[in-house]
Amino acid sequence: MSKGIRFDLLAVFAVFYVIFLYGPVLLLPLFSFNDSIYVAFPLKEFTFKWYREMIENTQLIKALYASVKVGVAVAFVSTILGVLAAKALTRYYLPGRGAVVAVIMVPLVIPYIILAIALLTIFRKFFDFELSLWTIGAAHVVITVPFSMLVMMSRLQGFDKSLEEASADLGQGPWTTFWKVTFPLAAPGIVSSLLLCFTTSFDEYLLAAFLAGNDATLPLFIFSQLRFPNRLPGTLALGSCILIASCIIVTFSEWLRRRGVPSQDGGIV
Repeated sequence: MSKGIRFDLLAVFAVFYVIFLYGPVLLLPLFSFNDSIYVAFPLKEFTFKWYREMIENTQLIKALYASVKVGVAVAFVSTILGVLAAKALTRYYLPGRGAVVAVIMVPLVIPYIILAIALLTIFRKFFDFELSLWTIGAAHVVITVPFSMLVMMSRLQGFDKSLEEASADLGQGPWTTFWKVTFPLAAPGIVSSLLLCFTTSFDEYLLAAFLAGNDATLPLFIFSQLRFPNRLPGTLALGSCILIASCIIVTFSEWLRRRGVPSQDGGIV
């Protein structure tokens, strides 16, 4: 089989794979404009009323505010911890470095339901904390720190370390070098980490379901609305908005993460 034919087959496979993976998700915006409470073809009429109802829903706005509040706090805390961990792992010799990385990455491989049960037991049985947005935020920090650390390690390993060494040779201390040299160069990665951590926290459902108190986050609210058929179109409208916003945030964060990192051929991507 020639190289050209193999390339065409791979391109066709890639197209079908993307359609299979994202096709069902792309139906959300389509049905959110349908003037019917049923998700079915053929579509009836084009309408914006579900988006108007979404905006006028006070419970939805409250849940949205709760998710944004938790997401912003989680993004900042996780990024600070991720920056410090990445700085230590990429710039200093640490005994047992592999074990440290493995421990930080454990939340990525533990099923969320197991992690949720473990955190629920710790918060209620050991510390007797009341379940609230604080407990949700703490759980989200646990799962987002590994993402932040990976992004920051990639960024810190992507620029010339001799710049930091030059700053030290000129008499600058570690903190001055960090703020005047490392931080500006790592800024795209920091912004990328903030956006990724916020998106992860904003979209997370399972941990929030176990650790929520009286204040529900947006994913919990959406799931509660699925029991009522007449509220499904408004949920589809909300899901469409979240889908578009998440895609924009993730794409923008990845672009920032890659900005200024040398490519393999010596250029800038």
